[in-house]
Amino acid sequence: MVYKPSVRKPLSMQPQISNSANERLSPRSAATLGCLLAAGWMLVAGAAIDPARAQAAATTAAAETAIVAPQAVPGFWDPRHRPDRPDLSRLTVIRFLTETDYPPFNYTGPDGKPTGFNVDLARTLCEEIKVTCTIQMRRFETLVDALSGNRGDAIIASLAVTPELRKRIDFTDPYYRTPARFVSRRGTVMAEVRPEYLEGKKVGVIAGSSHEAYLKAFFTDAELHGYPNAETLRQALRRNEVDFIFGDAISLAFWINGTDSESCCAFSGGPFIESRYFGEGIGIAVRKGNDVLRQALNWALFRIWEKGRYTDLWLRYFSVSPF
Repeated sequence: MVYKPSVRKPLSMQPQISNSANERLSPRSAATLGCLLAAGWMLVAGAAIDPARAQAAATTAAAETAIVAPQAVPGFWDPRHRPDRPDLSRLTVIRFLTETDYPPFNYTGPDGKPTGFNVDLARTLCEEIKVTCTIQMRRFETLVDALSGNRGDAIIASLAVTPELRKRIDFTDPYYRTPARFVSRRGTVMAEVRPEYLEGKKVGVIAGSSHEAYLKAFFTDAELHGYPNAETLRQALRRNEVDFIFGDAISLAFWINGTDSESCCAFSGGPFIESRYFGEGIGIAVRKGNDVLRQALNWALFRIWEKGRYTDLWLRYFSVSPF
């Protein structure tokens, strides 16, 4: 889908890492934060002493950030807007529906049972609400019809919230997003990516995608190169045909950490989350008008995030974070 270019500045979001009472900081997240703070102090000190030294420090900090950033965990809930506990007395069982094969989010485990990030999240929500939980795996294209036909109560299958689907089903608040990010070769990692930094740079992107539309709107001085699919796009970066590639951060995170990349590359800069280009996020779907279940799930999502259980679950499945 192509969007009309906007004159607004590109929207980028850094991971929310906090040690406040509203969010428990895991040991690995704490280590990440410490490294980032140390890098920041090094940059300040270097700039005050010698510009050349500051530039060297910036390069080192960017490389270190590429290593520690995988432990960053995004936060999608505002501690200032804690939802009230709904009436849970009418909930005795939640029948979750999920997809059959979309690892690491949902897939069949070695024991033949459903597993994955979405599956574990569903079970954690049921524990928080204190209800019985069942999980049924179906083909992705049948999930919405199964929900509408009362063959399940909720879909937790990385289902993107869209205006079209909102006409048929209701959604909880997003429990994750699919941001966009730049990837470069490890020797040229940038701590921050701004339009002026990519002037004259060759940037690869999938032709006709929302990511290409975003680059055309905001990164107007970059030299764009369109590719037919993700595989050819990534090969272009490995072969040094382009300086950067730009695309879906979740799939790129698994490529970076997988064998196909041969450890060639790393994220540059932070995530971009402009909803007009990259969507409203991923929610849990319920039948139209089922506010009792929707509100219960929203309350439980906030609770498990507040307790740090969401963070633990995220780190279990995402060794390289898309954020």
